[in-house]
Amino acid sequence: MGKKGDLSDFERGMIVGARRAGLSISETADLLGFSRTTISRVYREWSEKEKTSSERQFCGRKCLVDARGQRRMARLVRADRRATVTQNTTRYNQGGQKSISERTVRGTLRQMGYSSRRPHRVPLLSAKNRKLRLQFAQAHRNWTIEDWKNVAWSDESRFLLRHSDGRVRIWRLQHESMDPSCLVSTVQAGGGGVMVWGIFSWHSLGPLVPIEHRCNATAYLSIVADHVHPFMTQLVPNFLWLLSAG
Repeated sequence: MGKKGDLSDFERGMIVGARRAGLSISETADLLGFSRTTISRVYREWSEKEKTSSERQFCGRKCLVDARGQRRMARLVRADRRATVTQNTTRYNQGGQKSISERTVRGTLRQMGYSSRRPHRVPLLSAKNRKLRLQFAQAHRNWTIEDWKNVAWSDESRFLLRHSDGRVRIWRLQHESMDPSCLVSTVQAGGGGVMVWGIFSWHSLGPLVPIEHRCNATAYLSIVADHVHPFMTQLVPNFLWLLSAG
């Protein structure tokens, strides 16, 4: 059995048409498959108000944040990715004609596609290093796997005994994971740990060398003399050694 709120305008018109054609309430109910109460109510509404359309589409709570408000909220999010819902709510309500709650802000952001996520961690690079890395990538973008097999890579890294980073959350869209405003920079320090140097290639692994003290120019040249040269002599000629510049 259909309900009043479930009837389309076409179904309501069929009920009115059947009754005006002379069919009784029972005959109309049997013909169209609706209850006698529904037939009676729809025809009475038409007789009194000449209305055959449903007002259900106008029911429900009015949206508090319209398209203009969503654009404003998006600007607030992009201006400060780390702002909490409370902060975004306060900033949105400043100067506005009507105030909204934190629940409304949270629901609107989700409706717009935003979600609270942990930012990706990326190395902290200077503008100069970013430029050099881009130049390197562009110069070698056409290299094949066979070309890269003739490269030996080396780098030093610190392994922390404890990782003390404050948990940060941001608001972003699904495709904005690598947007600069959605990233948090990291450095190779912060807490006790051990620093090691290593080298490897496609064909073999080199030694893993602990670095007891600060790795200055003298210490690095010592590592090169003691470990890089012996490792490179084991490889085929024309091998290229690349060390990290980050």
